[in-house]
Amino acid sequence: MPAAVQESVQRATDSEWRNRWRRWAVILGVHLAVVLFWELAVRLAKIPAFVLPPPSAVVMTLAKSNYAWGSNTLVTAAEIFGGYAMAVMLGVAAALLFSWSKWLTLLMFPLLVTLNMIPKVALGPLIIVWFSYGIGPNMLIAFALCFFPILLTTARGLREVEPELLDLVRALKGTRWQLFRYIQLPGSLPYLFSGMKVASILAVAGAVVGEFVASSRGLGYLMIQVQSTLDTAAMFMAVILITALGVALYLLVLVLEQVFVTKDARVA
Repeated sequence: MPAAVQESVQRATDSEWRNRWRRWAVILGVHLAVVLFWELAVRLAKIPAFVLPPPSAVVMTLAKSNYAWGSNTLVTAAEIFGGYAMAVMLGVAAALLFSWSKWLTLLMFPLLVTLNMIPKVALGPLIIVWFSYGIGPNMLIAFALCFFPILLTTARGLREVEPELLDLVRALKGTRWQLFRYIQLPGSLPYLFSGMKVASILAVAGAVVGEFVASSRGLGYLMIQVQSTLDTAAMFMAVILITALGVALYLLVLVLEQVFVTKDARVA
C-alpha cells in the first residue's frame, strides 16, 4: 500500500477515534452535571432527606452492611442476564424454525402474539405459584418480557434475505444449516441486535417486577424493605444499581454489534 494511502487511512482512523471519545466525554459530562445540579439544588432548597436525598447521602448508604448491597446486586444481575440470555437463544431458535416452516408460522406465531399481550405483571403471581420463590421465577419473568421483541426482529431479518441467494444455495445442494450460517444469519444480524437493544431494557424491568411481586433477595426486594423505614437514600441507591446493570447489558450489546455488524448495516 502506498505511503500516502496509509497516511490517509491512519488520519481517518484517528479522526473516528477522536470523535468517539468526544461523544463519550459529552455523555459523561452531562451525567456529572446532572449529579452536581441535584446535589446543589437539594442543599440550597433544604429539601428533607426522606423526600429527596443529595447524591452524597445516597452514596453513603453503600457503607451500611445490613443492606448487603453486593449479594443483592449479584442476585438481580443473575436474574437480568439469565433471563436475557434465555430470551436471545430461544428467540433466535424460534425465529429460525418459523423461517423454515410456513405451517408452523401459521399455527404458532398468532398464538405467541396473543400470549405476548398478557400483562407480565399479571403473570408474576402465577409464576410464583407454579415455581415458588427464587432467582429462577424472576428469570422467567425477564425472559417473558424479552422473548417476543427478539423473536419478532430476528424473524423479520430472516425474511429480508434476498430470495436469489437462498435459491442459489438450494441449487448447490446446501443444507439448512449452511443456508442459515452463511446467508440468513449474516443478513439478520442487524435486526437481531435491534431487538436485543430493546430486550436489554425490558430484562431489567422484568427482573425487578419479579422481585417486587415476591422475592426474598435482590435490589427490588431491598427497595420494598427500606420503603417501610423511609430510607429514601437507600431506595435511590438501589435504583442506581439497577440502572447500572441495565446500562452494562446495553453496552455489552453495543460492543457485540460493533464486532459482528458493519456500521452501514446497523438498523438502529
